[in-house]
Amino acid sequence: MTVSTPDSSLRGQRLLVVFNPKSGSGESQLPLFLSLLRAEGAEVTERELRHDTPMASYLDDLETFTVLVAAGGDGTVSSAAYSARNRNVPLLAFPAGTANLIAQNLALPQDAPALVEVVRAGHSLRLDMGEVEVKGEKSGFCMLAGAGADASMIRDSEELKERFGALAYVMSAMRQLNPKKTIFNLVIDGEPREFEGIGVMVANFGMANYRLPITSDISPSDGRFTVILMKAGNIMRLIPNLIDSVRAKLNLGDPMFSGNLETLEAREIQVDAADPFPLQYDGELHVETTPFQARILPGAIRFLTAAQRGDLET
Repeated sequence: MTVSTPDSSLRGQRLLVVFNPKSGSGESQLPLFLSLLRAEGAEVTERELRHDTPMASYLDDLETFTVLVAAGGDGTVSSAAYSARNRNVPLLAFPAGTANLIAQNLALPQDAPALVEVVRAGHSLRLDMGEVEVKGEKSGFCMLAGAGADASMIRDSEELKERFGALAYVMSAMRQLNPKKTIFNLVIDGEPREFEGIGVMVANFGMANYRLPITSDISPSDGRFTVILMKAGNIMRLIPNLIDSVRAKLNLGDPMFSGNLETLEAREIQVDAADPFPLQYDGELHVETTPFQARILPGAIRFLTAAQRGDLET
């Protein structure tokens, strides 16, 4: 379902902006963005996020606003999306973090004036998101959840992000040349499955940095996850599969490489491992380890974007 607002004026628009003051490693364009909105007649309410206050408490009165803006990294955006799920208020994923993969997947611009244009146009897409459950505690994610080598990469990048920004993820990936391999035990839509590998990723969006496809046939609006079983000996051996994904996106022929990855579809998945692995969802490392459960929440959130639905698929 595509929702558009034909009126080009921002007068009468009420925007709730929740922002993480600790996100990112450069000068944020958020102040300019807010200034431009107010200059065009929008009513803007700002709420600064604090570590000890749950996101839901900032959104108690969400239905009194016409637009929700989440300014921060992917963790901030996914937390806001989960608290706003099924409440029919469109969300702008303002890119104020380090990698901003959700904003990249939505093909959002980086500069403040162009983001104001996205708000003014009012074009939104209703998309799926995921819910992850660990030890009875539930959280939301928009991009992906994972256990194994990808979570280890996120963990190792934390100490580098402040100094190197997005390059920290590349540097961390280089450290994963000999990641731990173990037996994963999965239950996929009720069916048990076992494999040996270095990790499991449960993906809703399908693009990494620079909108490179993680693998082909991932859609954030099909009511299903793409489950990626990482069988390669190390992350660098996954580069050929990235090449295959780009070839598929450009219709350049059949895959040239196989064996390092296997992809499956699921609406719900349970993941356990013989050796405990750290977890990450939407780029945020969590102290919990496997096991975890993830389930799809079809059409749970409306994202503002200038893109069309097909632009978001790999």
